Amino acid sequence: MTDDNRQITTEKDATPKPLDSAQHAPTMVPALRPAASLAETPAKKHPWMWIFGGFVALGIGALLYLQPWVVHPPVVAVEIASLAPATRVLAVNGRIAAVNSVGVRPLGNGAIEDLPIAEGDQIEANQVLVVIESDAQKAVIRQAEAGLDTAILAQDDANETYRRSLALGDNVAVSALDRDARAVRSAAQEVARMTAQLDQARIVLDRNTIRAPISGSVLTLNVVQGQIVDPSSLLLTLADLSELVVETDVDEAYATQIAQDQPAVLQLAGETATRTGLVRFVSARVDAATGGLAIKLGFDEPVSAPIGLTVTANIVIEQRAAALTVPRTAIIALQNSEGVFLVKDGTARFQPLDMVEWPAARLIVSSGLAEGDVIIVNAEGIVDGQAVAVEQP
Repeated sequence: MTDDNRQITTEKDATPKPLDSAQHAPTMVPALRPAASLAETPAKKHPWMWIFGGFVALGIGALLYLQPWVVHPPVVAVEIASLAPATRVLAVNGRIAAVNSVGVRPLGNGAIEDLPIAEGDQIEANQVLVVIESDAQKAVIRQAEAGLDTAILAQDDANETYRRSLALGDNVAVSALDRDARAVRSAAQEVARMTAQLDQARIVLDRNTIRAPISGSVLTLNVVQGQIVDPSSLLLTLADLSELVVETDVDEAYATQIAQDQPAVLQLAGETATRTGLVRFVSARVDAATGGLAIKLGFDEPVSAPIGLTVTANIVIEQRAAALTVPRTAIIALQNSEGVFLVKDGTARFQPLDMVEWPAARLIVSSGLAEGDVIIVNAEGIVDGQAVAVEQP
């Protein structure tokens, strides 16, 4: 079959024929909605844009509130000057000491033969403290006694010879009588010399037995039995603990301010309670080496405490019923004078003052300040005429 025939046959076959409804039904395509245009598509939400916008708004608000381009005056703390009781107090540290305290030393050389005491013992006056070896001194005493006996015998012989010469009367030459009289006087002088020598030997022996000069306690014992000592050796320290004081010194800058009977407040180390007292002693001499003036403070009531205990003392130098004071932090040196800054009409104004210089946090003002003045309590960084803002309470 030729291609033409195939074509013709195809055309004939193209004639419509009845279709089987089950097998040849056309395929149904689901209906499609028309695509929405871009203008109708809803916009997507971005939360981070809202957060960023919030921060920007806050920053702008803060700038408007703070206004960093505007110069604000510094805020200063102030106090109002007013009359109030004022006290000048000098604080010092001292140590407990006994009113009566004695360092005991030997008067000669030798080894300690007997030591019948111990540190801390309570001693009565004239009690034996130390006995220094005395054999050699006892020999000196025996020698002095023998010498005295010989001198007494010689004196007796001289007296007897003189009495016999007197008994002979005119039968004795005047020269012989004078000689016998001189022998009597010489013998008497020798007896006196030997007596003094014996007394001196006994005194030295007695000094080898050292006795307590006062009643009290043995604070320190610096020797042991058998130790060789000399007059430079400090054997022990004896103190009467029935009356105690506080020994201290003050700087010479305040020496003229200290006087007897000034009141003091005393606090012993380890105690919270305070005790009252007075200045009992003020030295008349400033130590050139230390620049300190020695003083002693007494207690109003008896106190029991170990010697050497640290005591904090506040000595009341002056008390005023009413005075104007300023804090030391407010004081500044300006214009060759010292003073404070006062707040006047919103500005800091320097006010020179006359003050009582004293080692304290607040100083008493003598002149230059009036009640009601507004004082800047910390003058650091403030200049005269500067605008300031008062800190609100």
